[in-house]
Amino acid sequence: MKDIHKLMDESDATALADLIKLGEVKKDELLEASIERLEQVNPALNAVAEKLYQSARNSEPASGIFAGIPTLIKDLFAPVKEARMTNGSVALGEARPQLDDSVVTRLRASGIRFIGTSTAPEFGTSYTTESTRFGATHNPWNLQHSAGGSSGGAAAIVASRVVPFAHGNDGGGSLRVPASCCGVFGLKPSRGRVPSGPLVGEGWGGMGTAHAITLSVRDSATLLDIVSGADLGAPYASPADNKPFAASLNDPLKPLRIALIEDAGPWTVSPAALESVQHTAKLCSHLGHHVEVVKFPVDLLNFFEAAFNIIAPNTKNYVEMLGDMRGAPVQNEELEPATRIIVREKGMISAVQYVRSIEHMHTLGRQMAAFLQKFDLLLTPTVVREPPQLGELHVLDESMSLEQFIELSHSYSPYTAVFNGTGQPAMSVPLYWSKNDLPIGSHFVARFGDEATLFKLARQLEQLQPWNQKVPPINACMR
Repeated sequence: MKDIHKLMDESDATALADLIKLGEVKKDELLEASIERLEQVNPALNAVAEKLYQSARNSEPASGIFAGIPTLIKDLFAPVKEARMTNGSVALGEARPQLDDSVVTRLRASGIRFIGTSTAPEFGTSYTTESTRFGATHNPWNLQHSAGGSSGGAAAIVASRVVPFAHGNDGGGSLRVPASCCGVFGLKPSRGRVPSGPLVGEGWGGMGTAHAITLSVRDSATLLDIVSGADLGAPYASPADNKPFAASLNDPLKPLRIALIEDAGPWTVSPAALESVQHTAKLCSHLGHHVEVVKFPVDLLNFFEAAFNIIAPNTKNYVEMLGDMRGAPVQNEELEPATRIIVREKGMISAVQYVRSIEHMHTLGRQMAAFLQKFDLLLTPTVVREPPQLGELHVLDESMSLEQFIELSHSYSPYTAVFNGTGQPAMSVPLYWSKNDLPIGSHFVARFGDEATLFKLARQLEQLQPWNQKVPPINACMR
């Protein structure tokens, strides 16, 4: 029997699952090693919302493609039966749902075991994972910096090599931003690719979706194969795939036309972020793809005005629904200042304003679809500078306006949320580390339903410049 920790240091989930099938690794041995690794790094990272060790030990994993692979589910609008779900808020107390999210159900059926839930900021409205409920989640590359948000706990755990992948979700960049901050791979699927049931019809008017943060491209592709497909009664659906994503990874990829965005509208792109995306453009050119610099075809300030016309009423509705469910209204002091700002300023917009903002997103989606007829992919920096210092993006009081909150948050990640609005798939690929040894991801966007092209290009880039060879200082490796 090979040393389990050495295998985990060197393997993605696909390789570990193969070793389990060959009998070279035992499922329970892998489970205990993953728990040991999480215990090793979590005191420094603070990335776990709740440990589910005993329920994982008591579970008999299904005989699916990832049978016996341990992971964590993000503690944000993704119920795990009998696990505490806080959504990053003190307002939920010790709520323990008695059902699984649709994605959780599909992951269980593939044989995955859940060893915990990962941290998220309250209701997922921040690009840093900091909250009153759990405190700050630290970046494994530098503990003074943020792991990003809102899937910051997931990204920190994967980057530190506890598990090869972790569940997350994304309503404005919440998979891609933390993937960028922690130097790992994060893909947001097309609208309707992944189910949001059974409790949610359309998160944030269709802007929200779920998937995972991974070390390897092939794990991400396999996981998307596992969870893809509309559930019963879903309001959206993406195009059906002719071939599984994982099976098509190494299929030939024609030379791509890639539109490169180097500006961020009203906000400044740092020299490091500009260098990161130019480095990626050179890699793409080396692979035979054509890269052309263009202007970003979106008025960002108008977009964020419409986006928060959708986010704020949805947030207010959730807070009021939570009060109804627990039998006592949620008090202002139970909410984070950022939530109070969002609800205060736009929680009571008119129905007409809400509908107009939904229509704005649909119009923008059609415009982006037309733009992507000229190009196969769009390339931007995922964020415009290094991972922020802890506290830099965390709102401590409600005195600022919503415009100031948007400036604070979205001047850091101007691009990602746009594609939640338009519905196109997008990914952050870890190809650049700054002079301070902090990662900055490159953000690619494809046509609606064309995750296959993103995966194939990511696979080419992964083989050309393998990022899994870079390990942060805070890690669970036992080499």
